[in-house]
Amino acid sequence: MQTHIVPVGFDYDRLIAPLVRDQLDVDRVILLEGAVGSEANVEYSRNLATKLEKDFRNLLGAETERFVVEDVYDYDTAFEQAYGLINTELDREGREEGEVWVNVSSMPRTVSFAFATAAHSIMVERQGDRERIRTYYTVPEKYLETELAEELRQGLDLLAEVRDSSVEEERIGGWLDDARELLAEFDERGTTIGAKQVEGGHVVELPVASFSNVKPFEELILFTLGEHGVFASVSELAQTLARELGEEYTDSFRSKVIYNVDRLGPGGKGYIEQEEQGKSYRTRLSRIGELWVRSHADGDPDALV
Repeated sequence: MQTHIVPVGFDYDRLIAPLVRDQLDVDRVILLEGAVGSEANVEYSRNLATKLEKDFRNLLGAETERFVVEDVYDYDTAFEQAYGLINTELDREGREEGEVWVNVSSMPRTVSFAFATAAHSIMVERQGDRERIRTYYTVPEKYLETELAEELRQGLDLLAEVRDSSVEEERIGGWLDDARELLAEFDERGTTIGAKQVEGGHVVELPVASFSNVKPFEELILFTLGEHGVFASVSELAQTLARELGEEYTDSFRSKVIYNVDRLGPGGKGYIEQEEQGKSYRTRLSRIGELWVRSHADGDPDALV
């Protein structure tokens, strides 16, 4: 069971195309409409929400609901609303195993950041539900604003020539056709077009950072995983660490590694992933673990021992 919380700004494709193209099972969608801005902006966003509501039902068979965000620039209220919505969906009766996906592609940044931060905060508070909450972003294939601006420049040049009576009627007709076509596309699809494929999919999931400091021995484990990649077992990881540290591989040392790997794993800080294989656990960095190692790679791992 997948519930998608989708703040609606001025995009259409980015909010539905990745789910259709990646063939995700979307059961329920919560569409959030902004109510602040010019009357034209509010109306435009409302029209997109209506179109999305219809297409989520017809294309994905999803149950849909619509909520209004009264002030899209009020971060605190948006965070509170996000916190309540996500928790409500996690606790919804009969959906203990369901997932809540939060799309942060559209709406003003205040709303997107508020929803992403709320989702991450809940992951920290509800460790058992950490894997059930997903935040994601979709990269557009094309932005229409630049094309609209270019079309406007061409129109201004054309009108200047018309004023000087040196323009051909065919050019005027061609520009009018192009401008009308572009505006029609803008009215139908918003400020962006399409959902760009990135690393084999159309959803760019945002990893969650730990809210705890990484201790020196934990840092050493992360750097070792970053250097060697995947270990077939924690024992193999412990043997590698002992060899690189010049220490004797003992049961005590192995237990120390197991303890720290557990602290770094899914039930802890989330920097390590483990996959059960027989009596062993295949051990590797999670995506946020990979980002941690990359961002700390300029440090000297030997100084952390």
